[in-house]
Amino acid sequence: MNFCKLQIGCFLIVLYVLLNYIRECKKYKKKLSKSIYDEILYLSLICIGFDGITAVTVNYLDVVNPWVNRILHMFFLVSLDTVIYMMFGYILKTAYNYRISKAKRIVLSLPYLINVIILVANIGNLEFRIGQHTNYSMGISAYTCFSIGVVYVIFIFFAVIKRWCYIDTNKRINILTFLISISGVVIIQGIFPETLLTSIVVTLLVLCVYMNQEDPIYDELSKYHDEMVMGFATLVESKDGSTGGHVKRTTAYVKLLSEELRNRGYYKEILTNDYIHNLSMAAPMHDIGKIGVPDVVLQKPGKLTDEEYEIIKKHASEGGRIIEETFGHLGNKDYTEMSYQVAKYHHEKWNGKGYPEGLAEKEIPLCARIMAVADVFDAVSEKRCYRDALPLEKCYEIISNGSGKDFDPLIVEVFLDSKEKIEKQYKDISLQ
Repeated sequence: MNFCKLQIGCFLIVLYVLLNYIRECKKYKKKLSKSIYDEILYLSLICIGFDGITAVTVNYLDVVNPWVNRILHMFFLVSLDTVIYMMFGYILKTAYNYRISKAKRIVLSLPYLINVIILVANIGNLEFRIGQHTNYSMGISAYTCFSIGVVYVIFIFFAVIKRWCYIDTNKRINILTFLISISGVVIIQGIFPETLLTSIVVTLLVLCVYMNQEDPIYDELSKYHDEMVMGFATLVESKDGSTGGHVKRTTAYVKLLSEELRNRGYYKEILTNDYIHNLSMAAPMHDIGKIGVPDVVLQKPGKLTDEEYEIIKKHASEGGRIIEETFGHLGNKDYTEMSYQVAKYHHEKWNGKGYPEGLAEKEIPLCARIMAVADVFDAVSEKRCYRDALPLEKCYEIISNGSGKDFDPLIVEVFLDSKEKIEKQYKDISLQ
């Protein structure tokens, strides 16, 4: 028992996380065994379990058969390598947040597969040495096991450096924990091989990812947040006589257009799943500034005067201000920034003749450029108090004519190529 106190403590912590995770998944109706994290949780318990068993058996060399010791160590080392490899995959998915090609996955898994083969092939040569406080194992199998940590730390370091500004802020904690804990243990174990800290690494990784990303309560809170945003946006939209269709349609168009751009390889580095989700939930807030525009101006059935148009134009800047003051303290920095950009800049034009700041071309944030196309298309296809809805072909013509002047030409091209999907969204939401 004295030799495996650390492993027992770590095992109990991970077991608690697993049981709590299962309980919350049932409570919030989240399916188990559907993610890499589910598998990491179960495998981490196995890894820590073998770590504890080998910590005991290696100290009773006169009692435990050497081959039994080696087999137990083999299971421990392979399970540890597998946890590191799976966590690497999880971190990579977090960093890139879109599907990685099969060829790249094979290349990235080669170090793990080669390591396991070397580890198993040389397990017969595993040595057991007498330490001052505890015995420990050494040999090619042990060296290759810990070397895999170095390899994947290097992989992650370069991948994360490249992707850092596109990674969701909350997920950066998980990545830093992985890098620091693995690097620290490799260094300490290299200098003091008698110090057995692998269970701490596994426990830290499981606990950190759970607390910052995988706790099912976050999905539930996100759902409540999304419903609140849609409800608030619909309330604001009702000021100009709409019934919520504009909010739903523009949100659907924005999501569809973002995914189409990414599928064609455009802005792939930027358009991660997190980015598209944040944009989809920021889109309903694009006209939040209208809450400060008088109803008599918003609902005017005739043409606006120059003075009234200037009042309307203020909703963009006002929207940005409201987002900063109202949503700036919610803790989701990425969503708040996205909402701010969409609200403030969705009336900027590609040729620099928009408002409120006269930004041009790629000075306009990508999210606002996507929003601009979706917003104008739906505005002209929707009946307003001062005119009837235009035919869809006329709406497409307006978007096409605005290419290179009002809108990003690339976004217009993809939008016009997606007519069938756009019209399906239009019909589905109109029937609701």
